[in-house]
Amino acid sequence: MSSTQSYSNHTRWRPMFHFVLVPVLLLNFIFAIWFAVRHYAQHPHVVIWWAVMSFVFLLMAGDARASAVGAQDRVIRLEERLRLTTLGVSRETIYALTERQLIGLRFASDGEAPALAERAVREKLTEKQIKASVQSWKADEFRV
Repeated sequence: MSSTQSYSNHTRWRPMFHFVLVPVLLLNFIFAIWFAVRHYAQHPHVVIWWAVMSFVFLLMAGDARASAVGAQDRVIRLEERLRLTTLGVSRETIYALTERQLIGLRFASDGEAPALAERAVREKLTEKQIKASVQSWKADEFRV
């Protein structure tokens, strides 16, 4: 990333996925529907199949992205539990944190993570509230 990561700019965009693959697949699906409407009489089975497969390709792209993010979230959960353990946070607090809270805590520096973890459990903070509470941002440049 060109600038320092913070709450306001931490969202990760994958250019090949977000700006090439998804738009092309979406355009393909729209064109398939348009073509099916205009040429159904001449090629009923082909145009329907094309529209169905265009939709399936969109679903596959979304599922592939969701699977990668899901696997990443599992790793983050494990990393944060280990980090909080080494920082002296109680086991009860660590296991009271939800997955989304742990994911939000990954941006907190080691100095503020223990107190923020306690506060997250006590006040039932959301991931977004936790990220907004981080004072000393720890960048995560390796996200999917």
